Amino acid sequence: MREIATRLIRNPLGVAGLALISFALFLAVAGPFLAPYDPTQFHVRARLQGPSAAFWLGTDQFGRDIFSRILWGARSTIVFGLTATMLGTTFGMCIGLVSGYVGGRADEIVMRLIDAKMAIPNLLFTLLILTVLGGNATNAVIAVAIAFTPSMARITRSVVLSERTRDYVNAARARGESSAYIMFREILPNVAAPVIVESSIRVAFAVMLGATLSYLGLGVQPPSPDWGLMIAEARSFLQRSAWLALWPGLSIAVVAIGFNLFGDGLRDALNPRVGEA
Repeated sequence: MREIATRLIRNPLGVAGLALISFALFLAVAGPFLAPYDPTQFHVRARLQGPSAAFWLGTDQFGRDIFSRILWGARSTIVFGLTATMLGTTFGMCIGLVSGYVGGRADEIVMRLIDAKMAIPNLLFTLLILTVLGGNATNAVIAVAIAFTPSMARITRSVVLSERTRDYVNAARARGESSAYIMFREILPNVAAPVIVESSIRVAFAVMLGATLSYLGLGVQPPSPDWGLMIAEARSFLQRSAWLALWPGLSIAVVAIGFNLFGDGLRDALNPRVGEA
């Protein structure tokens, strides 16, 4: 673990990504305490005001402080991405682990179902799920997690196929260990690295997908502060007050770039040969 951390710190991409993620997580935790105003408080006399000493990033059409809404929105946006990715990774890893280890007809059926789902874009698939479940933040998390599950299952299965014939697996079978023990105690720790790397990159996609759902009115609902929702509310005022969409859009971009850079750095740290290639 120390060696991996050392390689990650020496990687410029990893350090940049880690810095951006740390800053985003700090805002998610401390943002509500740092916000100068209540994110839902109206300042009627300061509607659509540009950045100033009183309102650092300006105000929206209701006079709400953009800076305070950005700080509060960091929590919902980042928690959404992390939760959806964690659920999708867990479900996908379990499916891929069992499917790859069992093999045979069961594996073939699971892979064909996964192929069928992966033919549908994630955004369209989440919209189909939310059409059935209804649009709100909780259902949006579930929809994104379900959309991410097949790809994580395929990645896990591909690694399991190469690990299930290794000597340590054969030794566990010779000792009479159960299939569940072999899968979760022997194979799982050895397939975790590529899954962790993929999941760290998937957080960026989850954040952008969650913002898109909020923009479409199927994620976080008004008046909650959310970056995607803030962009949706700014559509009618872009020509007059461009900062309404600029700041939440920039926030989403910074978080997405941070997780992408961190994922690339983590991949190189876990597999140094990739970074040398």
